Amino acid sequence: NLITQKINLIFVTHSIFQKKVEFKKLGLIIIDEQHKFGVNQRKMLSDKGGINCDVLLMSATPIPRTLTMTIYGDMDLSIIREKPNERKDIKTYTKLESKINDIIKFIKKEIKLGNQVFWVCPIINQSKKINHTSAIAKFEFLTKIFPKKVALLHGKTNQVEKDLILNNFLKRNYDILVSTTIIEVGIDFPNANVIIIENANKFGLAQLHQLRGRVGRGDKQATCILLFKEDSLSRNAIKRIKILKESDDGFWIAEEDLKLRGYGDLIGFQQSGLKNFKFADPFLHKDLFELAEKYILNLDNKLNQKEYQFLLKLFDKAEIINVDEI
Repeated sequence: NLITQKINLIFVTHSIFQKKVEFKKLGLIIIDEQHKFGVNQRKMLSDKGGINCDVLLMSATPIPRTLTMTIYGDMDLSIIREKPNERKDIKTYTKLESKINDIIKFIKKEIKLGNQVFWVCPIINQSKKINHTSAIAKFEFLTKIFPKKVALLHGKTNQVEKDLILNNFLKRNYDILVSTTIIEVGIDFPNANVIIIENANKFGLAQLHQLRGRVGRGDKQATCILLFKEDSLSRNAIKRIKILKESDDGFWIAEEDLKLRGYGDLIGFQQSGLKNFKFADPFLHKDLFELAEKYILNLDNKLNQKEYQFLLKLFDKAEIINVDEI
């Protein structure tokens, strides 16, 4: 049906990336939650449309490589900053895992107010190799405190059972949903106003921001609690948590993430990491890149010698950094 063009619009998952899927004339690709797909995956899809295919990437937290491509002018950028008028900023707190009793008291208070809770764990089953809190262990712990009011959801849950659990949570048959990061995207429960993230120091900035976005979708005040074990925070983990507490602007958080993780490989497939630049750094000298892009876009023909000299002088204003050899 795609090759004969009987279907003009199709909504799909990543299964569309497969080589055997062919189109008669693919003209527009919209990739939602762009940060969930690899560079190679996105290229495989865009190749199906050829040079005349437009690509729109959507994300609340773009990966460092994508953000840098907007600086280079390889991508046009459009930001929607407005939120629904009734939404309030999500209050974000950090808490030691040893203070679990304080959190339980807080949850009991929220449930009495009619609010629901997400409790996110990094792994499904307890592991002897890594000291992370498992979803199953936390589910069992919370069920003893809140009998028949706790549900469990993870990647091994089959689709029928998953739909049943989510529908029951929506109907408020459960007060607490314990899960892995499976709820990171595509979940919208306006009555869920508290999210607790276990071992928060083990998650990346983008993932923490996405998880936090599962609450505060109604008109009530929402709260995000980042749990961590004592003496488990690295220097970068402290930076990530500090950044998250300072803002709920996904693009600002992505820029700070870019500083921590590096830019990635613009002509390859690496989505983060540091690269060497001989004239200017695309983040530290962002204003120069924007000026250069604006100047080049105003040119009708190829650069002449005078224009080329201007660009060279422009980049001479930047320090030479990240250079292995000159």
